[in-house]
Amino acid sequence: MTFRRRLIIAFSIVLVLPVILFILSFIVIGNFLARGDNGDGAVSYQDYVSLTDDYKEYSELLDSTYEKIQADLEEDPSLVEDPGYLQSLSERVNVSNSYIVVRKGSDLYYTGNEEAAARDFQALPAYGHGQQNGEAGYYIDSMVKVVKQLDFTFEDGSEGSIFIITRAVALVSRKFLGEMFVAMVLILLFTAILLTRWLEGNFFDPIGKLNVAMNNIRDGNLDYRLKTTEEGEIGSLYNNYEEMRLRLKENAEEKLERERQNRELITNITHDLKTPITSIKGYVEGLIDGVANTPEKRERYLRTIYSKANDMNTLINELTLYSQIDNNKIPYNFHKINVADYFGDCVEELGMDMESRGITLNYSNLVSPDTTIVADPEQLKKVINNIVGNSVKYMDKTEGKIDIRILDEHDSVRIEIEDNGMGIPAKDLPNIFDRFYRTDESRSSAQGGSGIGLSIVRKVIEDHGGYVWATSREGEGTCVHFVIRKYHETSDMDDYVEEI
Repeated sequence: MTFRRRLIIAFSIVLVLPVILFILSFIVIGNFLARGDNGDGAVSYQDYVSLTDDYKEYSELLDSTYEKIQADLEEDPSLVEDPGYLQSLSERVNVSNSYIVVRKGSDLYYTGNEEAAARDFQALPAYGHGQQNGEAGYYIDSMVKVVKQLDFTFEDGSEGSIFIITRAVALVSRKFLGEMFVAMVLILLFTAILLTRWLEGNFFDPIGKLNVAMNNIRDGNLDYRLKTTEEGEIGSLYNNYEEMRLRLKENAEEKLERERQNRELITNITHDLKTPITSIKGYVEGLIDGVANTPEKRERYLRTIYSKANDMNTLINELTLYSQIDNNKIPYNFHKINVADYFGDCVEELGMDMESRGITLNYSNLVSPDTTIVADPEQLKKVINNIVGNSVKYMDKTEGKIDIRILDEHDSVRIEIEDNGMGIPAKDLPNIFDRFYRTDESRSSAQGGSGIGLSIVRKVIEDHGGYVWATSREGEGTCVHFVIRKYHETSDMDDYVEEI
């Protein structure tokens, strides 16, 4: 539910509900107070006129006043001309929202309420028109009035009338008004409580839950979930919180994993550097102490020192490249290169090294001589060297063999580098391209290496727009495959590189 709809509902509660409840209260209280007792225990319902104050209460006072005036005038007719007497009558009837008017002939002789008399005087009944008991009944001017009339004669013989005028509107039951007032207070109180509870459930509770969730985020608890079935702004807010929490959790886990990998890298590099440094130190001490006392032995010592120094240089280069990968700053210099020429040169360069290690290197090219790709020659060479280096490192056969095959895949070129080494267990195969992953920590440490060689391979191949995978059979060997798209002469070189 949207905030707009919630506000419309809140406005309706404030505006409509009290009116409906007030009408219902009026009907219920009116019906209750309008009930009458027939004397036989049965309840009858009277007209709503009965909701006025019991006129008997006023009537007794007015009748007693009327009778008093009759008795007084019979005893002393001149009292009607006494202002003090008339004032006392006026004060007597004033408590019942009535007032006195004395008419002499057709003129106003006295009144207890000048303003009301000015409105009502012309409408008063004529002399001799009072009904039984002097009650003139109802007449309408600006409001309904009840008039009690007493005719008499002044001492000078003029016709006179005394009127006791009561405003009928003032006769509405004070009990009814009191109960309606209580009902209205209760209605407003109920409406306020209902509106408060509704606002609390629809605004404050969701905001409170969100505040608790944000406090958990602040305190580092990224597992605190905020579920909701709400729609509208509240639902969107909760969903945005969940997305933020999941992203923060993912980033935190990535950060922890990266820190773990960095610690592992430092450990691996430290271990892998320590081994060649120890060897170099031992051979240098042998040279200093004269252990290598023949030219052949000294040459072998120096070659070993040179080899270990190259191993150290390789580790440092891998560390530098890892830093570039981590910051996504590998420098690429793409060129259009001929597949046959490029891989032919690589194999020729690798051949001499493999021969010195006693490993047979086989090469086959099954693509047409004019096939070209767009690649960075230097980075692609690192890919080949890393894969071949891994094969050499984990070669456990006396007659090692590495096959390099170039295959045509219609729009792509697939390169396969296969060895007959120790192979990779099936459970480890999906993870070998992850950074720092080693299939066997003790065995890998003994062989040396930082554990990022194949992750570099995947990064470079993917940056070339290709993909890489591996197949292996434990004890028989491993084959690494990677695919790079061909370059078509109809394509624009810049667009092709940008697409990569």
